Amino acid sequence: MSARSKTGLRRYVIRGESAGRTAISERISCSTSLWRWTGADNGSWHFVTIAGSAGEALSATALMRRLEGTARGFGSLRVTATIGQTAWQTSVFPSRENGWMLPVKAAVRKAEGLDEGDEVELLLEF
Repeated sequence: MSARSKTGLRRYVIRGESAGRTAISERISCSTSLWRWTGADNGSWHFVTIAGSAGEALSATALMRRLEGTARGFGSLRVTATIGQTAWQTSVFPSRENGWMLPVKAAVRKAEGLDEGDEVELLLEF
């Protein structure tokens, strides 16, 4: 049902000033597989799982945001995700079993020619 991400890369990028503070953005890249979840009503969603060092980086950022009082619902993090040439804004969600889950919408799968089980190179910026 789910796949593990293979590698993670952390890089901090300074973006300028925001409310008197230096705004910092983090980038994580990993290789992972696309998988499908089917619900009781036969609807389905496609996801990639972000685990390993990339998942740990997301967890650390989520913890920092909780401590700062800026955490979002369900423990999610807003991200800009990029697969191939397609970038979109979405959220990643913590999973009790497997790190973090990123939903991959149909428009992205179509644009990149992706099917269930395909290996993808993922870049997240948050």
